[in-house]
Amino acid sequence: MVLGIVAVMAFVLVYPTLHTYLRQQSDVRELRAQVAAARERNEDLLAESARWDDPAYIAAQARERLSYVMPGETPYRVVDPEIIADAPETTDEPATDAEAAAPLVPWYTAVWDSVTVAGTVGTADPSDEAGATVPDSRPSTAPSVAPSAGG
Repeated sequence: MVLGIVAVMAFVLVYPTLHTYLRQQSDVRELRAQVAAARERNEDLLAESARWDDPAYIAAQARERLSYVMPGETPYRVVDPEIIADAPETTDEPATDAEAAAPLVPWYTAVWDSVTVAGTVGTADPSDEAGATVPDSRPSTAPSVAPSAGG
């Protein structure tokens, strides 16, 4: 019985210390893994930074991200075949929000068109009782496309 009491006392005295030691070892492993991940991320960022020192990489990024072309080259824009169909289809269904919001021209062309049209849009006709505006008689520069049946 005395031996059992001594064993219990030893367990009570050693367990908190052992538990703390094991928890700290686990924390150290996690911190080492975080340090290794941070070093790997740092190496990746340094490699990315070194790539930006190369003029060819900068030119490639300008071509890809900003659609820049070199002097003398002819730029082409590939149009998504799902947006512009070969033959216009007519349906009686109204266009969905996604179809109506799909830009058919580059955004900068749409902005420029809105700037040029802003001062020339018809004004309200005083003789019109409903106060409707006079439609613009100029042709639109945006291509017209019927909504696709595929969705």
